[in-house]
Amino acid sequence: MSNGRPVSGAFEAYRAEKAASRARHPARAGVGRPRTTTGRSSTAPRRPHRTLGGDLSSGARHVGARLLAPPAVRSTGPSLRVVRRRLGGLRVAAVVLLLVVIGKLLLVQVVDPDRFLAKGVEQRLATYPVTAGRGSIVDRNGVVLALSVPRRTVFADPELIRDPEATARRLAPILGIDRRTLTDQMSGDGRFVVLAHTLDDDVADAVEALDLVGISTFEEFKRIQPAGDLARSLLGRVAIDGSAGISGLELQYDGRLTGTPGSVTYERSMVDGGGAITGTRSSTAARPGAEVALTLDQTLQYEAERSLADHLARSGALGGTAIVTRPSTGEILALATLAVDDDGGYVPTSNNVALTTMFDPGSVNKIITVAAAIEEGLVTPDTVLEVPDHLQVGDHLFTDAHEHATTAWTVTDILASSSNVGTIMLAQELGYERMDDYLRRFGFGELTGLGFPNETAGDMLTLEQWAQESTSLGSIPIGQGISVTGVQMAQALNVLANDGLLVAPRLVQSIDGEVLPAAAPVRVVSPETARAVRAMMAQVVERGTGQQAQVPGYSVAGKTGTARKPQPGGGYEDEDGRMHYIATFAGTLPAENPDLSVVVIVDEPDPGRSIYAADVAAPAFAELARITLRHLQIPPSAGGDVSDVPELSDSAAAVQDSYVPASPRTETGRSEDDTIPNGVG
Repeated sequence: MSNGRPVSGAFEAYRAEKAASRARHPARAGVGRPRTTTGRSSTAPRRPHRTLGGDLSSGARHVGARLLAPPAVRSTGPSLRVVRRRLGGLRVAAVVLLLVVIGKLLLVQVVDPDRFLAKGVEQRLATYPVTAGRGSIVDRNGVVLALSVPRRTVFADPELIRDPEATARRLAPILGIDRRTLTDQMSGDGRFVVLAHTLDDDVADAVEALDLVGISTFEEFKRIQPAGDLARSLLGRVAIDGSAGISGLELQYDGRLTGTPGSVTYERSMVDGGGAITGTRSSTAARPGAEVALTLDQTLQYEAERSLADHLARSGALGGTAIVTRPSTGEILALATLAVDDDGGYVPTSNNVALTTMFDPGSVNKIITVAAAIEEGLVTPDTVLEVPDHLQVGDHLFTDAHEHATTAWTVTDILASSSNVGTIMLAQELGYERMDDYLRRFGFGELTGLGFPNETAGDMLTLEQWAQESTSLGSIPIGQGISVTGVQMAQALNVLANDGLLVAPRLVQSIDGEVLPAAAPVRVVSPETARAVRAMMAQVVERGTGQQAQVPGYSVAGKTGTARKPQPGGGYEDEDGRMHYIATFAGTLPAENPDLSVVVIVDEPDPGRSIYAADVAAPAFAELARITLRHLQIPPSAGGDVSDVPELSDSAAAVQDSYVPASPRTETGRSEDDTIPNGVG
């Protein structure tokens, strides 16, 4: 009862709860639409609702009475219908997932079990390549010049290495590699990292003894030349892992020398969780490369390098080349190219100078000029010419080595005494077109066909340049203004040794036992011309400029040549105005039926000793020829002498080369600027 009116107990409880709520949240008290008054003071007491039917607490009830009850409290959660719908969706998803799992199990166990079994096995395996052994290079007798030997290489699988730093700490002192470097290598994302190539057996054994997880070895090959640097400029080099050739014959025949790689598959044990490599699961054998057999003779190659080094040291030269060939087959038996090192010794060059570097042949070129004149029927060996000691060609004056009166010389005399003027007179009879033609017939201006990396074809004038350069018919016939390689010079010499046939040079005899076909010989001059020129060349050695090339018991047909060396800036003088020279001797023997040819080239002999081929190249030829004749057991000339070689005429003998260039002579109008001195022997 309130204010004399009965009040429902439920409503009273509701009012009490509302009052308590306002006390807890006073800010909400004024929220909502403001209440309006109807003439009653805001402080006046509210009249309570009148209940109908009296006090409900006493159970009294009156018909028509209005019951006032507290408002219903709304639920904030989802309705029962929503909950049921969501549960249904979950049941459907569970069924779908179950079907997927069942389908996958059927696929793995029934439909395609083999594929998934293989995939599981694959996850336990690691496959690594196995390098194939590179084919060997051997000499003509099967002596090994270069081969690949098995060595173990250490590798890491970073995925299996839990502590790269600790692993590196144990490996570093054995491998001799910085610990931080090893740590970085083993911290990558790859599965295969090589730590050290081709180790010696004791080092590889020490690594394997550590039994480190993720560290193992495989077999690789290291390229070795048993004779050290012998023939290095010819053989060339390979990459550090021995897998590919990068120069010389190793590069040229890389496709045949390189084998077919194999592979080895290791199984990793996961028992200890570390993934340690436990053993070999399978392997595919590597197939080694082909064996390349050269025409070289290791013994002669050694003697050529030794003898050449000795003679280069005597002459104080910068370097030199020696080439030994069989004329009838074109086979190169020895090819030595040496250069002085920082210690004053002579070592094989890194590149093959005999094929990649050209030089002016000097007076050796005169044998081609003489052969061309004889072949064209312009002269015979006995034709006599009136030869002065100087000759104007274009704007240059060419001279012989020393002064002499105009003299009647045979063509044999001209070649034996290495007369510049006499040779130029023959070239003028030929004309530049025929001169150019014969030089090319002898192989100049063209690659030899060996296919050696970076081989040069030399340098020759075109016919247009011949016509434009007025002095070319004076300089080129005597070997200046034309550049050739050492092997080209040996090839040209062998044309005369082979009775006029050009036989291409050969360096490779066979590959895996299959003999390489030889190129067909090409006729250059007639046999009669070739024999006549050889007889004239024999006079050079017997009575002329090449006497130091004589070999006891054998007739030698040879020619000396001393040429000025072109300078990088153009011309023949260096920055200090000095000349530099190349001295050459080319010879074949026995002269009557050659079985051996030798070419020796000396690069920049010391002017304080001698620059002339007669002094520095001819003696080197003689020594190397003697060694080769003995090694190949080539019999001496018939009768053991050279009595069948024609002698020099008295006039030619009287003016033999003194090895001293002519000095300018004012009475003949010569000056040092317009004189091309003799490229003598």
